[in-house]
Amino acid sequence: MAYETALTVLADPTRRQVFERLRHGPCPVHAIAKGMPVSRPAVSQHLKVLKDAGLVEERSEGARRIYSLRREGLAELRDWLDSFWDDALLAFKIEAERTHRHAKGQGDGE
Repeated sequence: MAYETALTVLADPTRRQVFERLRHGPCPVHAIAKGMPVSRPAVSQHLKVLKDAGLVEERSEGARRIYSLRREGLAELRDWLDSFWDDALLAFKIEAERTHRHAKGQGDGE
């Protein structure tokens, strides 16, 4: 399942930081690595893992590689997380309707 891959890949805090730096738009490796506590080659390795997981994509501009988020790569993860929210909203709706019926004196047999 793709969401499991995304969770596994993003579980690494450095990799997650690399990923988050791409939120604001495409960047070359040197800009992503600037100020990070790891080397540029390490950032490149993290980008490779993110790319293999389908979370980022790269394009070449001359000798530079430009990385950007691949939002479709997060779709399965988002769907999986949204399913929890959907469950919570349904439970809230059922409880609100039960409470409303009970307050109107219509009880639900409890």
